[in-house]
Formats: sequence, C-alpha cells, structure tokens
Amino acid sequence: MKPATGAHAGTGIWLVQRATAVVLAVALPGLMAHFLLALPVDFSGWQGLFAPLWVRVLLLLTALALALHAWVGVRDIFMDYIHFTSLRLALYLAVIVILTGSVVWLAAVLWGPA
Repeated sequence: MKPATGAHAGTGIWLVQRATAVVLAVALPGLMAHFLLALPVDFSGWQGLFAPLWVRVLLLLTALALALHAWVGVRDIFMDYIHFTSLRLALYLAVIVILTGSVVWLAAVLWGPA
C-alpha cells in the first residue's frame, strides 16, 4: 500500500489545479464569445442565450472547474497560513459549503423550471 505522505503526496492536487486551469482557459473565451455575440437585451433574449444544451453543460462544467480550482488554491493558502487546526477545518468546511452551494445553485437555475 502506498503511504499517504512523501515526495509525491501533492501530485494529484497539482494535476487537478492544472487540469481545471486548462478547462477554464478553453471554456471561458468560448462562453464569452457566445455571450458577446448574442447581447440579449430582454428576458426572452437571456432565456434564448441559455436554451441550447451545450451552453448549459459547458457553463456548468466551467463552474465546476472554477470551484475545484478555487478549492485547491484556498486549501493551499489555509495550509500555509492558518496554523490552528480547528480554525483551518472550520474554514475548509465554510469554503466547501459555499463552493458546493454555488455550483448546485447554478445547476438548479440552468435546469429548473422556466
């Protein structure tokens, strides 16, 4: 069994950070171009902007990648600068709840009743 500590303990997290950065670098310009070319001015225009399935899926995947990317960054900052374990765990929990809640809220908005 592989030990949990050692020289490569952070490799998986490092790969998640880099993979989510690539997803964001590819998806965000495409979504921005789609939004800027449509320029909706009323509610029906906004509904039409998000009507295609590919837009909703790409937006949700982008939000998930952003949440994972943010989690890894905040986690590293907390590990480096918050030395009290109980405070660090409480902050971890708060960030996880906020990020998860944000992604779930976006999914509910994108696939909820119109």
